[in-house]
Amino acid sequence: MELEDKIVVITGGTKGLGRAIALSFLENGSKVIVCSHEENRPEDLNKEILWIKADVTKEDEIKNLVEKVVEKFEKLDIWINNAGIWLPHLPIQETDWERAHDLIKVNLFGTVYGSKNALIQMRKQDFGIILNILSTSALDGKVNETAYCSSKFAANGFTKSLMKEVDGKDIKVLAVYPGGMRTNLFDEKKPEKYNEFMDPNEVAFKIIENLKKETPEEELIIKE
Repeated sequence: MELEDKIVVITGGTKGLGRAIALSFLENGSKVIVCSHEENRPEDLNKEILWIKADVTKEDEIKNLVEKVVEKFEKLDIWINNAGIWLPHLPIQETDWERAHDLIKVNLFGTVYGSKNALIQMRKQDFGIILNILSTSALDGKVNETAYCSSKFAANGFTKSLMKEVDGKDIKVLAVYPGGMRTNLFDEKKPEKYNEFMDPNEVAFKIIENLKKETPEEELIIKE
């Protein structure tokens, strides 16, 4: 797939992997739009990137984001559901399950709302790619990750169901399962093996290379 002049939206695209993906698309000549829930545009965000405020847990804001992008660019080529949050690894009895509600809102419903509203536009134009950034934690249970794995397993089930719902010809749904990365996701408490985690720029490169293929891999696993 040729990425030049493609209209790309990345949720949670101001930090970590999202920002790395955004910069990689820019290098390939794409028009890049990112959203985040901050009140103001981050000062250090590349000036070529269009920033729009949107909270992925609020469907009306995601619908409005799609409308703004289509109004400005007249199409939507690639939508990347990247926004995600994390809770520190703890045994089930020590996990803050009230905070886990927010985990589900962002990691699952953020993916649902983004996919739904992007797909509505893509069906109008008869083309497009929805790419969901999941995690290797969506593939297998992990010790002390009951909350995080639950949210990612749910998003993975949603994604695989949507793959079957969409025809896969002119509109595709893809999934990426990255392992641990050295990003702001772990600012609250870094896991024990944090220093062994991947550089998000390396992960972004592999995502872009997959999209450039004539037939991208539907499910891409990227491990440390």
